[in-house]
Amino acid sequence: MGLGNPGREHAHDRHNVGFMVAERLRERWGLGAPRTRFRGRFVEGRVGGAGFPGEPPPRRVALLCPQTYMNDAGRSVGPARGALRLALEQVVVVHDEIDLPFGEVRARVGGGLAGHNGLKSVRAALGGEGFSRVRVGVGRPDSTDPEVVSSWVLGRFREPDAEVARLVAGACEQVEAIVFARP
Repeated sequence: MGLGNPGREHAHDRHNVGFMVAERLRERWGLGAPRTRFRGRFVEGRVGGAGFPGEPPPRRVALLCPQTYMNDAGRSVGPARGALRLALEQVVVVHDEIDLPFGEVRARVGGGLAGHNGLKSVRAALGGEGFSRVRVGVGRPDSTDPEVVSSWVLGRFREPDAEVARLVAGACEQVEAIVFARP
């Protein structure tokens, strides 16, 4: 699942890097066009398993970009998890992380939410924090003022497009490492 905010005005915001990663994964995996389901943009299919040496094992995957606002993402994620009958450890959430420098990507299971309201909503809807997270570093402004921080994450990337593309590609690689590592 990629976290972000709906609407064209937010399409390239730092807060929407989760949507950017989900869209890039959809392209990489050759999945069809998303449809509206679970209050979000949803697509599912099979990936991997071409039978060639070194190819990842086949996996059934689903991508969800909640079309609720970030702080209410759980209203989309919870019903999707229930309908798809996913164990908590099968859920991967991709989100922006201001506590990581721009360009850094880290994966983890559980952990603190660092004031990220989207993650708080997701954790509440999923009933725990045992899901995987891919934390995508978008950097932090020079201020801790909540209004400045909000403007930062809701603002567009200032870095060159090529660097943003590398950031998204790195996050895709982390998601794939998690998805294809599972039995």
